Amino acid sequence: MTEPRKSESTTYSVPPVERALSLLRHIGNGQKCRNLSTTSKDLGINRTTLIRLIHTLEANRMIEQIEEGAGYRLGPALISLAAQAIHGRDIVQISQPLLLELSNTTGMSAHLGIMDGTDLVYLSREAPNTHLVSNMRPGSRLPAHTASGGRVILAEMTDDEIRAFFAGVELAQVTDKTPVTIEAVLEQAHRDKAAGFAWSVGNFEAGIGSCAAVVLDHRARPVGAINVSGPENRFAEEGDGPEGPIKTAVRHAARQASMGLGYVGGA
Repeated sequence: MTEPRKSESTTYSVPPVERALSLLRHIGNGQKCRNLSTTSKDLGINRTTLIRLIHTLEANRMIEQIEEGAGYRLGPALISLAAQAIHGRDIVQISQPLLLELSNTTGMSAHLGIMDGTDLVYLSREAPNTHLVSNMRPGSRLPAHTASGGRVILAEMTDDEIRAFFAGVELAQVTDKTPVTIEAVLEQAHRDKAAGFAWSVGNFEAGIGSCAAVVLDHRARPVGAINVSGPENRFAEEGDGPEGPIKTAVRHAARQASMGLGYVGGA
């Protein structure tokens, strides 16, 4: 499981690489860098250095101009690297057909997510050929304590691990149902662990429901989560009890993914 923050010394960190990564993340988050002075200020990078970084990344097709003067977006070379990294993961290869089956069974968007620090990052998605309710796509990230997928991973951690995980982290509040204290996160984790799934009826976004179950590896460690999301009324109709077609389908998919990774524990 990904640790919340680096434990290694930063002695060997390379500042130019750090700056390039910072710029790539900035662009990846939708900032187009149309105004170099503003970008320089936002990132804390000298304007001349920023210009050199942009030219270097563009020459290597890591970023590309959208159109003259409109700024930049991530380039095909970086997208290719990201695709190789994602599809090189066993969990994606194993889960992809399960997501397709889950989406077909429920008629909703099905996702696979993993932890990255204190965020849940989506690696894969399958969606039905209907009006999409979910706008979560591969690469989207959410605070783990707010997302059903993050919640089921947290539910596999001990109280001490969760406390250490969020030490010094300000807990974002997205709705009035969001836990904003460590004690509230712990209570949520205990409920999710006891249920065997995370259930959300407008917890993250009004009008949207979600259900998630954890994916375990051969050592019974939480390595990801599978969830579906769709119209809130479908989740309200099923209720938050232990049984129901959505819960059954999601837990089955997560169980199958876990078995594919070598997990042999109980249901």
